Amino acid sequence: MRLFWIFIFMCLYSCIHVKEQRSFFAAAAVEPVGTDTQSDGDLWPAAWSDDDQLYAANGDGKGFDLDGEWDDIVVNRISGMIADNSLSGIRLASGNQVADLFLDTAQYNRKPTGMISVNGILYLAVQHLNKKGERTFNEVPVASIYASADKGTTWKGAGHPMFINHGFTTIMFLDYGKDNRDNVFDHYVYAYGLDSNWRDSYHDIVPDPQRLYLARVPGDKILDRSAWEFFSGTRGKRVQWSPDISDKKPVLEDLRRRYPANSVQPGLSKDFSVISQGSVVYNKPLQRYIYTSWTEFTFEFYESPRPWGPWKLFFSYDFGPYPWTEKQYGGYAVVAPSKFISEDGRMMGLVSSTFSGGVKHYDFAYRKLWLVPYLKNQKTRAGRSDSNIVANLPWDIVTPLLGGSLRKGYLSFLNDTGLEQEASLNWPRLEKGQEYYWGYSFSRPCRMNELVYYSGTADTAVKGTADDVRVQVRKNFRWKNVKAKIRRIPYVDVHPSAGSKYIITFKRISGDGIRIVGRPGKNSLLTTIRELAVFNR
Repeated sequence: MRLFWIFIFMCLYSCIHVKEQRSFFAAAAVEPVGTDTQSDGDLWPAAWSDDDQLYAANGDGKGFDLDGEWDDIVVNRISGMIADNSLSGIRLASGNQVADLFLDTAQYNRKPTGMISVNGILYLAVQHLNKKGERTFNEVPVASIYASADKGTTWKGAGHPMFINHGFTTIMFLDYGKDNRDNVFDHYVYAYGLDSNWRDSYHDIVPDPQRLYLARVPGDKILDRSAWEFFSGTRGKRVQWSPDISDKKPVLEDLRRRYPANSVQPGLSKDFSVISQGSVVYNKPLQRYIYTSWTEFTFEFYESPRPWGPWKLFFSYDFGPYPWTEKQYGGYAVVAPSKFISEDGRMMGLVSSTFSGGVKHYDFAYRKLWLVPYLKNQKTRAGRSDSNIVANLPWDIVTPLLGGSLRKGYLSFLNDTGLEQEASLNWPRLEKGQEYYWGYSFSRPCRMNELVYYSGTADTAVKGTADDVRVQVRKNFRWKNVKAKIRRIPYVDVHPSAGSKYIITFKRISGDGIRIVGRPGKNSLLTTIRELAVFNR
């Protein structure tokens, strides 16, 4: 179990730049790298059909036929599971066999955005994405939907764009499990949409998508645009729908921006909006809806008890700026097929491609996401002892967390009971004096009254004075400062490049998270750590 814990938390967990709020999940973790398959392409919206096969469409590639011809859209059938690395695929159709091109072919190409299976019929949402000049990947004016009654070989559509004028033109169907069978409360198919673009419009040709919209349509009328209704708000407990798209209201609005203007390399976009093309899936074992979004350097995860909300951010994974390495890299258009959800719902499979940052994993590349529900009515009954609390808790109770981007090592170093290895994190190109934090979150409240922090290399250690280091405890997802006494002990005799040992004591308190917050020493933009222990003495 300890080895499993170390493997899982080779990851980042941060909710920086967003107001923390109570979430269904206490913590989450994601693999920092993906596993490649013998395929070529990106985006990969997917549908689990009644024949137990997964169908997925890729953009700009060859799909699951590396000897085939390149096309802007390819439909594939995928067999196997990620749990045993048994995935294999077959290319079924591509290009004009799948979807129309209504606009100038020199200016636009087709991109798949959403896929669903209903009563054995596959439906695929396809947008027109600009591919020329400054508008490349920065504008989505129209979208339509296509159906296949023979499992992806032939397709038919409405013969015209169903959505126009940049409205609801990035369409993601709500994944309700195998053949849409997990939708047990009505006969509708639900679809989420973005306006203007599929992600941040880097050159601001159109407004950045910052709002997620919701629509519904009877399952036998998906290609009939007149049958669509749009979420237009709530009145008390009653959800309101309108056939007029101009009445639509967002189910999720997130105005955050990741990586401010002075934090990235010259020429690269900045201030990324966080609402992007990904997927929305119903996690049936946990009875939770999960929206998987992303920015250039991060994954963003939201959860909700209902399709229309309220939606809450519960996990951000920061891969850091380019260049990436083969030990940690991100991707875009993060998709979470329902077929890859574990029986208990606590493990989900993610699919995301990338060709940026010095790495190339431009295929149906998958990785695992672990979820830890918050158990508000249960407590970890750790009695007073000299034992490190987090060392004795299983991985599904305690999660390392950090504020910043991990640049060296792994989070497992925080609690591997040794001082030989250190981890470091940084805010690239941010102002000196930026605060960082290291800590843990718990899936249930714990009692504690002492932190012992071993810094890493001395010249990048967090300063060790009461004015510069604070301890914060989380209660019900709210972080609060606690009054603490800090004692600094150099331990250079323990390790040649070591920094200091900080013993931080405070009045015994119960909380569902704890962290040490401070600024890097000696004008550094880095902070390092070798160990962080928590006690209830």
